[in-house]
This record gives sequence, structure tokens and C-alpha cells, in this order.
Amino acid sequence: MSTGSDGQVRRTVLAVPGSSDRFIAKARTLGVDAVFLDLEDAVAPHVKEESRARVVAALNDPAGFAAPLVTVRVNDWTTSWTYGDVIEVVTGAGARVDALLLPKVRSAAHVQALDLLLTQVERAAGLAVGRIGIEAQIEEPEGLLNVREIAASSPRLQTLVYGPGDFMAALGMGGLNVGTQPAGYEADAFHHLQMTILVAARAHGLQAIDGPFVGVRDLEGFRRSARSSAALGYDGKWVLHPSQVDAGNEIYSPSAEDFERAQRIAAAYAESTAAAGGAVGAIVVDDEMVDEAGVKLARAVLARGRAAGM
Repeated sequence: MSTGSDGQVRRTVLAVPGSSDRFIAKARTLGVDAVFLDLEDAVAPHVKEESRARVVAALNDPAGFAAPLVTVRVNDWTTSWTYGDVIEVVTGAGARVDALLLPKVRSAAHVQALDLLLTQVERAAGLAVGRIGIEAQIEEPEGLLNVREIAASSPRLQTLVYGPGDFMAALGMGGLNVGTQPAGYEADAFHHLQMTILVAARAHGLQAIDGPFVGVRDLEGFRRSARSSAALGYDGKWVLHPSQVDAGNEIYSPSAEDFERAQRIAAAYAESTAAAGGAVGAIVVDDEMVDEAGVKLARAVLARGRAAGM
């Protein structure tokens, strides 16, 4: 787990339809790290414009959200709604928005266009320029081919988000359940997509977030999906239902055993490499050889654990 450029933890990111007062009210109390109010796929075309006002009202409601990070997903640049989403949401509630999530990012220019528009709207609204971050959702082949440039596109950029649904459709993968491995392929069909996004994110100090698993009653399926991306190094995953929250928070945090072992490794190595400890560069901890590379792994586990409150 990385805390990314904004210092925030995103083990669980709750997707909330911006058109639903009921879902917004429920989202206020859930113990997730982040919430995004959606103006894109979860909102029908004929209510997209009116949903902006609902999202602004929800953001300005004194009840607030238990989640420490609150973002809004706007529509992508191929639609007629993007600029209106940004202007209305940021003008109406920009002080309460931590980041905008931009879907279907195909090139660095998409992120840069949002950055420029955000800067103008922040100035017009009297907001601090640059405070609102950008999260880029990579969910189409062109975006994957350009992901390195996208990851370097803007100082506002905080995360790259893997979007399995659109990828599955664009690539012609079998199956209808977003986030579920397609039947008939024995290996991990998502590995190349996820690893490519992860490497680009890490090369530029960004977080990498896994997309949704839509089987909200299939908790074991969610766990399998989450464990797979967590093992690669993803920082967190979208959640669609309260039943997925505890599992997500657990899976994207180190186990107590790993955290304690990382503490032992870091302490033993610090002692051995000090002059008083003989300046030894390789030691044995728990019957395993540990050198500088092993200590880097231990430090990463410690950072993840501390970010999760361990």
C-alpha cells in the first residue's frame, strides 16, 4: 500500500450513484477509506444534469461522510457532460471535493484538459489552485497503451484506477460478470492489464486502485479478486456494497503476523548495520537471509500497516 502523492489511504473506495439520495445517505456512515459520488455509469443519461445539483447538495450537507476522502466521478471527454460536471460541482462544493475521477482516459491530453479546466474553475470560485486532485481511470486499450504518458501527465494526478468492465467489453472477453475471471482461460486474464497500470503508477509515485467486483452477494469471489490485486501490490479496490467493506479493509492491510515480522527485520537490520553492531550488511532473521532488498520489503509492509492504523 502506498499513500500516494496526497497522503491518503484508499484500501476501500465506495462507489455511490449520484442520482440516489438513499445510497448517498447510506454511504455517509460506512467505514471505507474513500467515497466517490458518481455522475457517470451509475447515472442514467436523462438525469445526469439534475444529478449534479444532488451531488453538490450532498457534499455541502453538514452531516458529512465518515470516509476521510470524498471524490466525484465526472463523465468522460467523449460526452457532452464533462465540462458541466466540473463547473457545477467545483463551483458549488469545491471546498469539499478532494479529487475528481476521470473515466475512460485514453491519453495524457485527457488529464491535462481536466487540469486546465479545474484551474480556471478554482480561480473563478476563489479556491486554492491545485488542491483538487485527479484520479485517472484506465479502462480501454488505447489508455493502456498510453498509460506511461498518462501517469506523468499532471501534478494533480493521485491514482490510476483499473476499470475491468470496459476492458472486458473492449477486448471481447467472455463472461458477463465484471471483475470475474472469464471461463475457459486457466491463467489470470487480467494480469497484464493490472501489472501494466501498477508499474506506471509506481514509476510516478501514484496509487493503483483495482476496480469493482459486481457480485455483491459473492463475498468469496470478491475476496479472490481482492487478494489477487493486493498480492500484486495494488493499494485498494472499489466496493459496491457494505458486505465488501470489511473484507477489503482487511485484505489491503498487512496481516498482524507480517507486520510484526517486518518490525523484527527492520530492528535487527538497523542494529546489525550500525557500527556498534559490526556494520554487517546481511543477517538471518527467522531462519531467512535478509539484506537491503529484504529490508525494503519490510519497510513497505511497515508503511502499509501504519497507514492502516496498525
